Amino acid sequence: MTLLKNGKIEKDSYVDCSGKEDVATAGQIIISYKQWVASRDLLSKKNDRIGIKLLSHEKPDLIATDLEYFSLIALEFPSFADGRAYSYARLLRDHYGYSGELRAVGDVLLEQLHFMQRVGFDAFEVENDDALEAWKTALSDLSVWYQTTGDGRSSVMQLRHKID
Repeated sequence: MTLLKNGKIEKDSYVDCSGKEDVATAGQIIISYKQWVASRDLLSKKNDRIGIKLLSHEKPDLIATDLEYFSLIALEFPSFADGRAYSYARLLRDHYGYSGELRAVGDVLLEQLHFMQRVGFDAFEVENDDALEAWKTALSDLSVWYQTTGDGRSSVMQLRHKID
């Protein structure tokens, strides 16, 4: 698995403990929501950074009051056709004001990277032999948008009214 973050391939500094019975207490870890609920008191006192992985059926409002504890939120795409994580990313960025790393995990496809970035994802776990080239291709695919998002780009309608 390759981690694309801020347009570069990076080494993942987190250990994914989300599927394990025992949660590591040292180092930067990613835990599941279930693990957070079970060990919140212990984990909230941890000095190292904590990431949390939300499965597609786990809505961000479950962790809304605890966002200060998470330096990373990984949102699962169980299949390319399941778009709930797009909505969750927008909620986290726009409604809850989350400014930490938002990572797309699971069935993350080249064709979706640009759209994922527009809703707030800044890191992506991808299975691609040339992930950096795939990222560059995704960024150049589209230049005009119909919808507005939090990325600050103007929509077609906004651009049209500036010209007229």
